[in-house]
Amino acid sequence: MRAVSAGIRARREAGMVTSEYAMGLIAAVGFAALLYEVLTSGQVRGELQDIVGRALHGPF
Repeated sequence: MRAVSAGIRARREAGMVTSEYAMGLIAAVGFAALLYEVLTSGQVRGELQDIVGRALHGPF
């Protein structure tokens, strides 16, 4: 009897529901927006361009 109820419980909790997907999507979009803002800020952009410039003009 315990094995049957454990199997039913496992199937019932097997996946996420729509609200959990929605919350995950909102969190992912928020993180992506924050990351975009950081990477496109003037200071970070300048540092990235400096790193790429040094890599392209470095000795081989």
